[in-house]
Amino acid sequence: MDDISTGTLFLLLAILILLSAYFSSSETGMMSINRYRLKHLENEGHRGAGRVARLLQRPDRLIGLILIGNNLVNIAATMIATYLCVRLFGDVWGPVVVTFGLTFVILIFAEVTPKTLAALYPEHISFPSSFILLPMLTILYPFVWLLNGICNSLLKLLRINPMGNDEQNLSREELRTVVYEAGALIPKKHQDMLVSILDLEQVTAEDIMVPRTDIVAIDINDDWKDIQRQLVNAQHTRVLLYRDSIDDAVGFVHVRDALRLLSKDQFTKASLLRAVREIYYTPESTPLHTLMYKFQASKERIGLVVDEYGDIQGLVTLEDILEEIIGDFTTSMLPDHSKEAHIQQDGSVLVDGSANIRELNKEMDWQFPTEGPKTLNGLILEHLEDIPDANISLRVAGYPIEIVEIKDNMVKTVRVMPDYYVTPSTDTTDN
Repeated sequence: MDDISTGTLFLLLAILILLSAYFSSSETGMMSINRYRLKHLENEGHRGAGRVARLLQRPDRLIGLILIGNNLVNIAATMIATYLCVRLFGDVWGPVVVTFGLTFVILIFAEVTPKTLAALYPEHISFPSSFILLPMLTILYPFVWLLNGICNSLLKLLRINPMGNDEQNLSREELRTVVYEAGALIPKKHQDMLVSILDLEQVTAEDIMVPRTDIVAIDINDDWKDIQRQLVNAQHTRVLLYRDSIDDAVGFVHVRDALRLLSKDQFTKASLLRAVREIYYTPESTPLHTLMYKFQASKERIGLVVDEYGDIQGLVTLEDILEEIIGDFTTSMLPDHSKEAHIQQDGSVLVDGSANIRELNKEMDWQFPTEGPKTLNGLILEHLEDIPDANISLRVAGYPIEIVEIKDNMVKTVRVMPDYYVTPSTDTTDN
């Protein structure tokens, strides 16, 4: 090496540091690349993505290959730098200078800078790098295999599976984060729809059903003229028929079928009962995604919700499930146009006690608990453990609430003060 000029040695040292930077950036780029985008690009026929995917099938081999190359060039760089420093600074100061100087140079130019760049732009580094690493793996495979064999054996002695768990499955919460982190790539409305689909498994028929007391139904034992009037004025295409009590449900009649009978002068109770369609029953605990599949399989659009004793608790439709996904498409989603929540000039909100808590949370961006009662009236009664009088104020889940009206042993109207929301840990009740 005495015959090699100092300039040539500096050139070789610079080349080795560049090679070290290449291996360092390749390692970070390969490990930082988005696996799902990589899979998408591979399916689209991107050659660079295909090469990277092949390398990442065995990360242990890829890391072994990169570390072999990185250590070789770093050791070679150390040898040349040591010889240079001894030649320039002597036997005493040469080793000191090379220790601190080369460490500084490698950290800046071969480690921190290239790895930071690769972490920021993994695709720009990984795809070109794979063009070199893939043939290198073929050439150096015996050395990589030997290195991995020794390392994997040591890991097995520690009862660690060297292959690990290479599954890239995402949980529901992780998928939710991915959707929201998409930012402008996915419009806000589409993000809400995707998240709503993920939440279908957690929402049950009981959460979205029309309560028993609000079901629009016709008593088949009523006067025939009253039945005709109710059918003519019906706001729904399907109406439930029952005898005396809704627990004795007969079935659903489609208003279209009734009008067809009327047009043929065959509109009688007997003909109406023959036009009745069989009732589809579903337990109140049925998750919405399951209920949607059952509706699809049975070609149903409406069903009655029953509890564990078989008593009818409410009514659920396919439209209700769709509204959970895409939002309310029968009324405006704006809070100031809500049927059950009315914003006042002072910022307070007058809310119907029968309002569904989940719908209120979605429309008003509130945080009332949804694990217990389904309506605001039920939540207040559970909180107070008694039927209150009007003009009582309390705090529920951090929201100051004033009970405005009580009717039929129910909280009919309340005033919510969202501007004074505090953390639920400070819940208090004030009479």
